[in-house]
Amino acid sequence: MADPVVVFRTLSEIEASVVRGLLDAHGIPAAVGSEMPRGVFPLSASSLGELWVSVPAARADEARQVIADYRVERDERRVVPLHDALRDLEARIGYRFRDRGLLEHALTHRSHAREDVTGGVLDNESLEFLGDAVLGFVVADRLFRDLPGHDEGHKSKIKAALVSAPALAKAGERLGLGAHLLLGRGEEKTGGRLKEAVIADACEALIAAIYLDGGIDAARAFVLRELGPLLEQAKQPGLLTAVTGDYKSALQEFLQSRDDPPPEYVVVGHEGPDHARVFDVEVRAGGRTLGRATGRSKKEAAQEAARLALIALGVTLA
Repeated sequence: MADPVVVFRTLSEIEASVVRGLLDAHGIPAAVGSEMPRGVFPLSASSLGELWVSVPAARADEARQVIADYRVERDERRVVPLHDALRDLEARIGYRFRDRGLLEHALTHRSHAREDVTGGVLDNESLEFLGDAVLGFVVADRLFRDLPGHDEGHKSKIKAALVSAPALAKAGERLGLGAHLLLGRGEEKTGGRLKEAVIADACEALIAAIYLDGGIDAARAFVLRELGPLLEQAKQPGLLTAVTGDYKSALQEFLQSRDDPPPEYVVVGHEGPDHARVFDVEVRAGGRTLGRATGRSKKEAAQEAARLALIALGVTLA
């Protein structure tokens, strides 16, 4: 970038990222800079010192105006602090961070860290590792207390379902983590905010961030609040696989637990051209139709039909 001029300064990496993205959206090339060198140990975003956003000198006045316009709400005409962007997320999490930099670190995808020019931003993969351990401990502890008479194999299956990517992604989606992720430009363009793996990893990192900021009690409260409904569901006969989204297996297990005939799936129709065909599938058991759904593939339609069948049978799905 020729003749860069600093147009914004902040102590928050997420605030700097928001401003850079805002300027990019207006066609103004922007870069984030800092004097903090990359260190040996992981740093939270708040440890980076002051960050600045710079643009080409010829676009500086325009950039300042874009930032000023953004900071003023059109209806109330009042200044809106950009660093409050995570306040809504903290409310949904049910936890207020003492060190908000830990929250920003948990939301930092590796694609963003690789693009950062300061050299001081680390991704959330180390937090994912810790979060996985904290999550496993909390779930195992609860299963030990709630299911003392169950064998180790059954409890291990429930634990595996609760700490799986689908379960974590569902929790992350409910919290709206995707909207707050710090992504690189490439990951942003390929829909990273909606990817199950990305959201699940961020959810694990979030658990670690809460643990580091507030201790095990705070982390336990968050995990049980977000995964508690799945835990109760997984403890019901035949519903363990439904936690991971495998409704066909869940329906079969549920019917078996009641000594009912196994389900069968029948394609009752399809429409559309070969490249965009939609299938209509019914799931039946004991001579009666339990559910019916459509999908872009037979597998997708069957899974949805099984899900609807479980609901029709009175099963509450998280």
